[in-house]
Amino acid sequence: MKAIVCREISEDIATLRLEEVSLPPLKPHEVRLRVRAAAVNFPDILMVQGKYQHKPELPFTPGTEASGVVTDVGAEVATLRVGDRVIAGGMGCFAEEMQVSARSLRVIPEGVDDAEAASFTVAYLTAWVALVRRAAIVPGEWLLVHGAAGGVGLAAVDLGKVLGARVMATASSEEKRVFLKSYGADQVLPSHGFREEVKAITGGGANVVYDPVGGDVFDESTRCVAFDGRILIIGFTSGRIPSIGVNIPLIKGFSVMGVRAGEYGRHFPERGRENLAEITRLLAERKIQPHVHARFPLEKAVDAMRMLADRKVIGKVVIEP
Repeated sequence: MKAIVCREISEDIATLRLEEVSLPPLKPHEVRLRVRAAAVNFPDILMVQGKYQHKPELPFTPGTEASGVVTDVGAEVATLRVGDRVIAGGMGCFAEEMQVSARSLRVIPEGVDDAEAASFTVAYLTAWVALVRRAAIVPGEWLLVHGAAGGVGLAAVDLGKVLGARVMATASSEEKRVFLKSYGADQVLPSHGFREEVKAITGGGANVVYDPVGGDVFDESTRCVAFDGRILIIGFTSGRIPSIGVNIPLIKGFSVMGVRAGEYGRHFPERGRENLAEITRLLAERKIQPHVHARFPLEKAVDAMRMLADRKVIGKVVIEP
C-alpha cells in the first residue's frame, strides 16, 4: 500500500514522500482499515518540522485523524466486523491503510460522510472540553472566538451556538468574516483592534474568550474580558506565547485556563469517554456542522498541508486516499 513517509525532520514539508510500504501482521486486538479520509491538522505539520511536543521516531507516516472501512479484524476483536465504517485516531493516517486498536474506534453515525467523520473529532473535542468542562459556559453568555475560521475556532463557534451562547467571531479577512456570519456567528470582527467593539457589544466584556492564536490577540483579550470571565488558552498559532502579570487577572477578576483535550481525557478517563460520546451524539443528530473546505488525493498531501499552513482553510482540509 502507499503512504506519506517522513524520513527527515525539516522546515520544508516538501521532503515528505509518497512511498510503497507494508503493514506488520495484524495483532489480536487490532483492526485493519482502508482509509477513506484523513484530516490535516497543524500538529501534523509541526511534527514534520520537529516543533511539536510529541516527536515520533523516524521514519513515520503523519496524520492523526481519519475515517475508514474495516477490512480485517484481529482474533480477539468481537465489537467490529469487516465492512463497518469507523472513525480512527493515532499516527499513520496519511496512508491507504492503517492498523489500530479496536478499542480506539467509533462507528460513523448514519448519514455522515467520510470527510466529516474524519475531520470533526480533534476540533470538536477541543471545543467541548474548553467550553463545557473548563469554562462551564451557560446559555446567554457572550463567547468571543479568535481564529474562528480555523478548524478548532469554527468548532467553537458551532458548539457555542448549540450551547446557547451569544457568539462573537474574529477572523483575518473579509471573506472569512462573511462566511462566519453565514455560519451562525452573532457578531464578526477583525482579528485586531476588536477591544472597544467587544466591550460595546457586550456592555462590558466577553464572558468567555476562546483563544487558539495567542500573541497580540491574547494581550488585547485581557482588556475586553468581563469580570468573572474566563480566557481559554487553546494554542499559539500566531507564533508568540504571551505572558501576563498575575496582578491583571487579580484586579480584573478573570481566570486564565489551559485546555488540552486529550490530556483531560487521560487524567479523567470516564469524562473523556463522555466527551467523545457527546460530540459524536451531536454529530449523529446533525446539531453540529463540521465544514470541509477542500479535499486532496493522497499524492497531493503536501499541497493540503501547505494550504493549512498558509491560512487558506476555512474549517478543515482532508486527504482522500
